[in-house]
Formats: sequence, C-alpha cells, structure tokens
Amino acid sequence: MKRTAFTFLILLICITISAQKTAQWRGENRDGHYNETELLKNWPNNGPKLLWHFDKLGPGHASAAVTSNKVYTAGTDGDMGFVIAFDHTGKVLWQKNYAKEWIDSYDGVRTTPLVIEDKLYIMSGYGVIVCMNSNTGKKIWEVDLLKEYKGKNIRWGVTENLAYDGNKIFVMPGGTEANVIALNRNTGELIWKSKGKGEISAYCSPTVINHNNKKQLITQSASHILGIDIENGQLLWSHHWPNQYSIHANTPIYKDGSVFIASGYRKGCVRLEINPDGKSVKEVWTNSMLDNRMGGVILLNNKLYGSGNANRKWFCVDWNSGNILYESEMLKNGNIITADGMLYCYREDGKVALIDPKNNSYDPVSIFPVPYGQDQHWAHSVIHNKKLYIRHGTSLMVYDISK
Repeated sequence: MKRTAFTFLILLICITISAQKTAQWRGENRDGHYNETELLKNWPNNGPKLLWHFDKLGPGHASAAVTSNKVYTAGTDGDMGFVIAFDHTGKVLWQKNYAKEWIDSYDGVRTTPLVIEDKLYIMSGYGVIVCMNSNTGKKIWEVDLLKEYKGKNIRWGVTENLAYDGNKIFVMPGGTEANVIALNRNTGELIWKSKGKGEISAYCSPTVINHNNKKQLITQSASHILGIDIENGQLLWSHHWPNQYSIHANTPIYKDGSVFIASGYRKGCVRLEINPDGKSVKEVWTNSMLDNRMGGVILLNNKLYGSGNANRKWFCVDWNSGNILYESEMLKNGNIITADGMLYCYREDGKVALIDPKNNSYDPVSIFPVPYGQDQHWAHSVIHNKKLYIRHGTSLMVYDISK
C-alpha cells in the first residue's frame, strides 16, 4: 500500500511539473478556464496592482503563454515576427525572429506561442510554422504550409493557435489534398494528411477531445465543422455551418458527448451531439443571437457566456435548451475567460470587467481601463499563478489578482 501511494505521488508530481512547463491558447483545456483559486472578488477603483509592463512588442494580437518559470508572447519588428521570453519579474531573457509576419491589414502576429517543455511553436500569418527551443529561442525546424502542402492563405492571414496531442501538432493548411495535417512536433515531418472537405481554413483554433475513449480533432473550415481521427486523419463526420465571410475563429467546446460552436456575422451558435461511435452528429439546438466572432465563449455550470458580433450584446445561454437566460448592452463586445467562479471580460473598448455570474447579470463587480498599448484590444486574457495577463497591441501588462 505504501509503495502504491508513493508511486501515485511521484506520478502526480511529474504530471504537475509537466503541466507547469506547458502553455497553450486559452488555458490547459483550450476552453478559457484557468484553475486558480483565492483570487480577488473585486478590484480597487483603478484596477488590481500592476506588477510590470513591457511596451516594445510592436503590432500584434498574440496572448501571453505562461509557464512556471517564463512568460512568452510574440510581436512584430518591421515585417518580421519575433518571440520574446521574460522571467516572472518582467526581465527580458531572449528575443528571436521566427518568420516574415502579416503587415497587410490589422498588422502583426496572429497566434499565441504553444509551449511544450523545451520546445515552442508558432505560426506566421503566411503559414510558416516554426519550432524553437523554449529556453534559448534557437530555431529547431520550420515548415512552410502554403508551399509544402499547397495550402491557401486567406483574407486576413492564416490565424490558428496550434493544437497538439502527444508528439503530434495539428494544423489546417487549407489545401484540397492536405486540408488538415498532423506533424511530428519534434521534427516537423508529416504524420498524416486529411482531405477534410477540401475548403480553405477559417481562422479556427482547433481542439482535441476524448469521445468515448477515442480522440478527435474538432476544427472548422470555410463552411463545415469537422471531426477528424487524430491517429490517422480520417474524416469521421462533418456538419455544414457556413457564414457570410467564412470566418469561424472560436475554439470548439466539448462536454458530455456534445460540441458547441459559435460563429459571427449573425450566424450564431450550435450544439451538436456526437453519435456514441464518433462517426456522425446531429443538431441539438441553434441560437442566432450569440454570434460571437472571435472572443471565445465560456461554459460554466451548464451556462454559456459570451458577447455577440452583429448582435452587440453579452448573452447567457442555457446549455441544455439553447434559450437565452439573460442579456446585456452594458458592455462592449470582447473576449472572455473564467477563474475562481468569476468571469473576466476584456472589452474591445479597452476596459476589463470582472463579472460574478451568480448575480445572473453582466453588471460589473469591478472595471478598469487598460493603460498601455495601441490599436485593437483583441488578444485574449490569461491567468497564471494569481496574475492576470493583458495584451494590448504593443504592450503586455501583468496584474496581481491574488487576495
């Protein structure tokens, strides 16, 4: 018994250490949930304490990727994208260029670094994936998706926060033959390619789900939601889901056999139930009001929280029925995350609001303006070790939100 308990403890420690060395888009499960406790339930009038800020990132929309010992983000210098690493006091440890970045419209880096222990991955707006050493920034490998896999770029530049499982990295080049691919994350070599539906990519950051002990990659192309077997690239199912501009930038959410998708431009949202064998889906409900474009949606206690796009309100939608439970025009549209039972809404007007969902309203408990940075307030917020990370274009700000 003692040996079993000791083995379990060692395994738990190893898992914890591994998790601390890994950071990805919208948290551990890519769903906007951050497993933090003992956080402030209200803030001073001028906001929580600002610990440090860095104001030389250049244009871009990458969020922070935070591990136990480093903070990473990406920026743009001229037409070159770079990754920058800080320690937790804000000291710059290294800065390295990775590839030419998008400067044609809404300039700057699109994606957030994916950090897995000693490797870091990022993709440029021109479809170049680069793997770097996370300790030094040294380039390990790169793959040009548009050249090597006949992918097609899209109007605002490919914008996909890379997903992984084990030694596989998943990405959508958007080609007709290599529509979605899996690469060996250690070498960049192709593991499999899937024809998908042969459509261009749709700015979607995918997620990996475990449905009845079988893993699927859930993503979106221009007009379809796709479920793909992560072992071999087989297209398991698809669901027709077009909108006006073929933009589906939100990461899918999975719960108890169902997938939730929200798309902007008056398309709205849908809950799909996956068949037990994982090879087909059926529509459970749709809602045209919660038409979130790219700010993410939070599922908390069987309620969905997020802002609309054309429908310029914040909504709370019942997970089971799809009915709107309440709505609000008090806040500008924006992105949303959650931690310690609270909602953090980073609005496009540059204000961060703290919401208590138990109040059944979007009335802010606290709110403060973001003091630094330029251009759009689009980067998603991050919480790590009781600190709130806010990116506004050229600036990264770190706040203490501990009690």
